[in-house]
Amino acid sequence: MSRTIEISEETYEKIKTQLGEDSFKEITALNDMVGEKFFFRTVTYHLTGRVKRVIGNILELENAAWIADSGRFMNAIKAGELKEVEPVGRAYINIQAITDFFPWKHALPEKQI
Repeated sequence: MSRTIEISEETYEKIKTQLGEDSFKEITALNDMVGEKFFFRTVTYHLTGRVKRVIGNILELENAAWIADSGRFMNAIKAGELKEVEPVGRAYINIQAITDFFPWKHALPEKQI
């Protein structure tokens, strides 16, 4: 069940300013993800990357990295702090294996740590 809250335009603008404009990108289809950066969690591993294209049920990622250890999750998502990273370049991810994903508002990791 979804609910709607009505707020003034002024309040909406304040929220956008505080959260950042990127927080309001609407994703209504897989193709809306193209060009955007995400942190993906799957049933067995984590990846970061920019979605380059959608191929059926597959997302092609560029500047991808396998995240062996994300550390404290809030620090990873909010501050981009990761513990163990293996950059892999291009990667493909089956959307049926994705458990959840989060917008990645930081530079994509390019160095092994």
